[in-house]
Amino acid sequence: MAAKVNPTAIEAAAESLSRPWLKSYPAGLTWAAHFEPGLVHTLLDDAVQRYGARTCTHFQGKSLTYKEIGALSDRAAKGLAALGVREGVKVGLLLPNSPTYIVYFFGVLKAGGTVVNFNPLYSIEEIACQIRDSETRIMVTLDLQVLFGQIEPLLANGTLEKAVVADFAALLPPLKQVGLKLTRRVKRAKVSWSRQRRRIVRERALLANDGDFQRPAVTPETVAVLQYTGGTTGTPKGAMLTHANIFINTSQVRQWGRRPADQIDRILGVLPLFHVFAMTTVMTFGIASGMELILMPKFDLGQTLKLIGQLRPSVMPGVPTLFQALLHHRKIETYDLSSLQFCISGGAALPLEVKKGFEKLIGGVLVEGYGLSETSPVATCNPFETVKDGSIGLPLPATDVAIRSLEDPAQEMPCGSPGEICIAGPQVMLGYWNKPDETADSFVGNYFRTGDVGYMDDDGFIFIVDRIKDMINSAGFKVYPRRVEDAIYEYPDVAECCVVGIPDTYRGEAPKAYVRLHEGSQATAVDLMNFLRPKLSKLELPVAIEFRDELPKTMIGKLSKKALRAEAGH
Repeated sequence: MAAKVNPTAIEAAAESLSRPWLKSYPAGLTWAAHFEPGLVHTLLDDAVQRYGARTCTHFQGKSLTYKEIGALSDRAAKGLAALGVREGVKVGLLLPNSPTYIVYFFGVLKAGGTVVNFNPLYSIEEIACQIRDSETRIMVTLDLQVLFGQIEPLLANGTLEKAVVADFAALLPPLKQVGLKLTRRVKRAKVSWSRQRRRIVRERALLANDGDFQRPAVTPETVAVLQYTGGTTGTPKGAMLTHANIFINTSQVRQWGRRPADQIDRILGVLPLFHVFAMTTVMTFGIASGMELILMPKFDLGQTLKLIGQLRPSVMPGVPTLFQALLHHRKIETYDLSSLQFCISGGAALPLEVKKGFEKLIGGVLVEGYGLSETSPVATCNPFETVKDGSIGLPLPATDVAIRSLEDPAQEMPCGSPGEICIAGPQVMLGYWNKPDETADSFVGNYFRTGDVGYMDDDGFIFIVDRIKDMINSAGFKVYPRRVEDAIYEYPDVAECCVVGIPDTYRGEAPKAYVRLHEGSQATAVDLMNFLRPKLSKLELPVAIEFRDELPKTMIGKLSKKALRAEAGH
């Protein structure tokens, strides 16, 4: 499909020959746009001034306005400052999606501190390792056993200095508070307030102030967030994201999304805010745009469908497995998803049949984007007007993408030739926390080396081939799991699949496919292999196909190759 030409974008850059995406840029957008850096917490301040009476959060039936969230974050900032939070002090958030997360995210930044996101699903040892590596001094969490139970032993042994413990019941409307006490479906933690009074701070005590204090003079180059990578390629590393990185990436996403200024949108926050994808595409993007954030503490397919029908969100970021689960729900025809106008998929490859099927279901647009923790995270996205099947789109405004040789990163590859995707732009991280060698290895000049193999076509659209670390070296030839997965997804009975390399005595490595079939399918491995033989070379054909009822997933719902490789002892 031919792309619309944007003359403004072409005229804006002298180096148009090295930036083929300029001829494909969406009309009305300028690639060479200039973005003023700012402080992330001013996004909330500005939203309070502009949209104070609007609903900011909807959580479990209780709503809070922008004015209320803003006031709570001011009080949190003053309370945290009294605990010693200032520039350079790390404050961890061990929280599910909730107003508490938003209040303390912005409260920490207003106090001058740095937010460290923690995954609530981590083990105690994983949390302890991240606390030590990041030098986190204070942790904010809820009085739920599943959360506080992870923190209590770390307070006792001195790994963590202090914890601010918020009341989960206070987040609920009155009737649900009563129900929580009567049913006890959610296990509350037995917090030893008196025994550990120096280490544990009640939220209500922390917030017992007027919110009026002298904010520290941090700059846009101050580190706002330490965002730990998922650890798929080794030990997790803390990406240092500055205020400028996150602030500008929010502006880039807003410019790309082009929601009308007077339109009141609702955005469904089903992705976890502690993950960089949702942090920007749900929270900061939503708040900067004056949207109502519908927050889900955890993903539940039935509840997601119910909320879409009841609250009518118009925007929903997600991962491919989310859209696939919604599309293939056995009673999907009984739900109304027509309010969804704009959905963005990221985190993994979006199968073409899922994209087309979901767009037909909602009557809106589902576009694929791309980014990483190290890029705050969004770097590319497909235009709404022109989408190339299988592409991760064009670079966002002010973002440069180069395809570099796998053998020599200093050499740029011509259009159509695969290489490592490298990104330069104002959203690219400062570096990895306390890891200068890893930081140096991750850059070539100003370009961040993503570790993903891809190519750029003549129109500037970028296509991912696979992750460098996921490539299978089979008898000296490179086998890309994504190519094998794309072929498997063409089989109509396949719901999910994941291909990883396993040890092979003859080839060294060989591809193995893990497959989940649609409910009721009677397909066999022989059926699938017969389907794949005309589509793949002999080296690409899986040496084994294993059917499973469920495939392992990461914290945001991506299929986990790491878990499958570990099972295979590879």
